[in-house]
Amino acid sequence: MNACARVLATGAIALAFGCVGRPTIAPRSAAGVTLVVLLPDPDTGLVGRAVVSNDAGTVELASARASTVVLGHTAPAAVSTLGNDQVQQLFADAIDALPIPPRHFTLNFEFDSNELTATSRALLVDVLAAVKAIRVPEVEVIGHTDTIGSKLNNAALGLRRAELIRRLLVDIGLGESLIKVTSHGESDLLIPTADGVAEPRNRRVEITVR
Repeated sequence: MNACARVLATGAIALAFGCVGRPTIAPRSAAGVTLVVLLPDPDTGLVGRAVVSNDAGTVELASARASTVVLGHTAPAAVSTLGNDQVQQLFADAIDALPIPPRHFTLNFEFDSNELTATSRALLVDVLAAVKAIRVPEVEVIGHTDTIGSKLNNAALGLRRAELIRRLLVDIGLGESLIKVTSHGESDLLIPTADGVAEPRNRRVEITVR
């Protein structure tokens, strides 16, 4: 069974999470029957694809909850789609054991300022809630700027913005040691622009909680 997937196997059941690579995975089946189901990747939501193959035949899984059954050395069965309730019934334990997927937040700043927009300031409590939902959390805070000013100044500005967000998060109850702060300055624009363009969506701090 070749799968573009991350696979969990419990007894005669394999659960494949869609991804981009093409790892080779040996089928596992305690009773000679393997059920393979393709689900969206828990981190990205992408479905991806899985190729299930043996000497007798090949099928491709390319949509959410697409499934096939392999019985012994016979060809994989025709692809069918499981319902959400069937997936939950078959794989509840495996799904519950998965780590919580990373949460991503984007906070924006007023022009030429270290002040958050009102909407972004309101997101801070959501960041704190996401951190508290994870037993051993990590928080990455990356500062970004638009292309007004020099690259050197923007790298420093991005870092000041990231440090500001760290202070705000600590002020509302987040442990400082959990937070890693870096700056990309103007090197990772959300909205590509020429130099010297004031683009508010590029004046941001991105937070990842994992």
